[in-house]
Amino acid sequence: MKATEVPAIDGAYLFEPTPYADERGFFSRTFDAEVVRSVGLDPDAFVQDSVSRSARGVLRGLHLRSGAGEAKLVRCSYGRIFDVVVDLRPDSPTYLGRAFFELSDATQRSVYIPAGCAHGFQALTEPADTSYRIDRPHDPAEDVTIAYDDPDLAIPWPLPVTSASQRDREAPSLAAVLKRLDLEQTER
Repeated sequence: MKATEVPAIDGAYLFEPTPYADERGFFSRTFDAEVVRSVGLDPDAFVQDSVSRSARGVLRGLHLRSGAGEAKLVRCSYGRIFDVVVDLRPDSPTYLGRAFFELSDATQRSVYIPAGCAHGFQALTEPADTSYRIDRPHDPAEDVTIAYDDPDLAIPWPLPVTSASQRDREAPSLAAVLKRLDLEQTER
């Protein structure tokens, strides 16, 4: 497994395994604590694993957590997704940077998303299963959502959006979320 820094997002990494394929199918290591440790991350920091299944065209995001934030390790375990990360950390050298990835079951690549970054994806296949490892238990009171079609982000979603949650469809603009996060930071 190889870890590569993501230039557009400070502290983000792409983890690329080397699947072994033969006539039976394939075998792939999807997590390696030593490789995670080698880039300065604590593999024991992850406390919760989750999975979502999405139909082709479904869009999930853009999501992040307020407060201490939430770091994630995201992988498409079945199918393919178009994955998006946006850096919303005001002190980051890549503030407002965006990175796009295609994650799939064929490559089993994972993206590490630092706390303070927004994340979203669109399912490119029918279905697409997305696995998440997160470093804090989920607290719905800290959920923050940004409009996935915000013109300031201009994310090139590859397919028409066939479905999104009500929360995602009604999400505020990037500017409104940045203002909210700045106010929360000031109050701390």
